[in-house]
Amino acid sequence: MTAGAEDRAAVLDRLFDVRGLGAVVTGAASGIGLAIAEVLASCGARVTLADADADGVAREAVRLAGQGADVRSAVVDVADPVAVDTVLREAAEVHGSLDVVFANAGMSAGPGPTTPDGQLTAVDQARWDRVIQVNLGGVFATLQAAARHVSDGGRVVVTSSIAGLAGDPMVGYAYAAAKAGVVALVHQASADLGRRGVLVNAIAPGSIRTNIAGGRIREPEVAEAFASATVLGRIGDPSEVQGLALFLASPASSYVTGATFTVDGGATAMRPLPAVRATPVVGALPG
Repeated sequence: MTAGAEDRAAVLDRLFDVRGLGAVVTGAASGIGLAIAEVLASCGARVTLADADADGVAREAVRLAGQGADVRSAVVDVADPVAVDTVLREAAEVHGSLDVVFANAGMSAGPGPTTPDGQLTAVDQARWDRVIQVNLGGVFATLQAAARHVSDGGRVVVTSSIAGLAGDPMVGYAYAAAKAGVVALVHQASADLGRRGVLVNAIAPGSIRTNIAGGRIREPEVAEAFASATVLGRIGDPSEVQGLALFLASPASSYVTGATFTVDGGATAMRPLPAVRATPVVGALPG
């Protein structure tokens, strides 16, 4: 290896070395969570892949282990705080420490107000409750468990969404509300855990090709609608979140906390999104 190559390797190690770190990634059976688990494991972290999909998460853990990664799987419903705490505690014990936690698990709230089924008066209360329980309550449960078990100087990263940063008529009410709520949780938790050197940040993806909502984003018409709302004119791949995830898990992010980072193909630069088509209301007050 040449001197220049050695220098580059030393710089990369100093900035991005996660070898030997104990990590938990929720929602890791597919999509963004799996991509995050893959990049951490491939860079030498000891990773617990956690998901409610028992078969899926076990299959992916076996696949990664077959590639030489130090990984294990755990089954968890993040809406169950006791179960979440157990997963993080056991991960700390098995890996020798818990240094990195990605609170990524989530679910769709169905369509947004661009369709009649997603408009305010049509929102199903049971669906609202479950989405808030998983997407907001699950993040809180993971943050709380991380506060108990993560090492001083560790990292906690939450998956939000650009739908939590500004109105997005293409996603459901509960999803947008929960993703906005987790940004506030990140602000609070970063202030709370900062005294221990624990860094808490959020990733806010835009339209990424995942299995959420039954993978509807792969349908041509749906994909085109989301792609047209980006600067790049396309939807993203889960692998395109890996670089930011590694940065936030690594020494390179040592002075970064309480922040939210978008990975959205420039969608937030295109705001506002096309509005829901207005319907005149008889008897409305004049402007």
